[in-house]
Amino acid sequence: MQNLKFIISGGGTGGHIYPAIAIANELKAQYPDAEFLFVGAKDKMEMQKVPQAGYEIKGLWISGIQRKITLQNAMFPIKLLSSLWNSYRIIKKFNPNVVIGTGGFASGAVLKMASLMNIPIVVQEQNSYPGITNKLLAKKASSICVAYEGLESFFPKDKIKLTGNPVRQDLLDIDTKRIKSLTYFELDSTKRTLLVLGGSLGARKVNQLIAQEIDFITQLGVQVLWQCGKLYYDEYSHLNTKENVHVLAFIDKMDLAYAAADVVISRSGASSVSELCIVGKPTIFIPSPNVSEDHQTKNALAIVKKKAAVLLRENELEEKFKNTFAELLSNDDMQDKLSKKIHKLAMPNATKEIVKEIEKLIN
Repeated sequence: MQNLKFIISGGGTGGHIYPAIAIANELKAQYPDAEFLFVGAKDKMEMQKVPQAGYEIKGLWISGIQRKITLQNAMFPIKLLSSLWNSYRIIKKFNPNVVIGTGGFASGAVLKMASLMNIPIVVQEQNSYPGITNKLLAKKASSICVAYEGLESFFPKDKIKLTGNPVRQDLLDIDTKRIKSLTYFELDSTKRTLLVLGGSLGARKVNQLIAQEIDFITQLGVQVLWQCGKLYYDEYSHLNTKENVHVLAFIDKMDLAYAAADVVISRSGASSVSELCIVGKPTIFIPSPNVSEDHQTKNALAIVKKKAAVLLRENELEEKFKNTFAELLSNDDMQDKLSKKIHKLAMPNATKEIVKEIEKLIN
């Protein structure tokens, strides 16, 4: 067989990038001689994260549409045409067997052009409410890998494959890493640990909440491991002077962070939700309301409806956070039930299942 070639496109946020890298890693494990090329958006985080993972990436001049009238919006048609043309050139030169998209505007341009060139495309949708890019690509996709049930109203039913979202494989054995995690983060083994996650870039409202309530939290006998995001680290790093508070710009050992955690407060991006299902930790979701189609709230509700997590909306934090957090912390039975129920929703073999769908399309 000739050497297989795969183009993988997705980016803008960690929620699109990390699944793309996970898929590439699994394909590489199955086909060590295969060639890979990533395509992302210039100036977005994938241009750093993908090379760090060991893969080549090409950048397109593309960005999303803003919710208000801006010069950037006026430039969108020009950027789109440029991205489609450059996608054509990249695909023509690389000649892939399959093109895989994990979301984002760069992904849309690449997969659209691949479909016009009669190259099989696979769409991987992480959220319970699909983004506009993947909805537009659905009719041309050979296979659509999803993480939630009930997406038939968005995608052709015969193309949907319930696979789950790719997650870090090192999360599968966190139960064996508790002692190592406490040492790594210099945590007190006699105290319970609250892990706070706002996504790869951080979350202003979550950070403001934790900063405001930090004394209340620590007075409950809890130590805080807090990823505030690199955009906010300068603003909150001074809180490291407080006892039992550990503020980090970014956590590079997420397996150890989850191993240390007794309770988690998190945004509800697709990757975070999938990871929290895998690790089975009692979780309070605080969705971002500032994302397309309010998909983070929909992601959280898909878990909360199964009584597997707690949901607090941003406009409820002032009124409800203290009571909700204190109740969860003091109720071991509630923690145990949430932990078991969210863990039942895990799909640990997601990456392998997605690769099986890709393999069906290899000529």
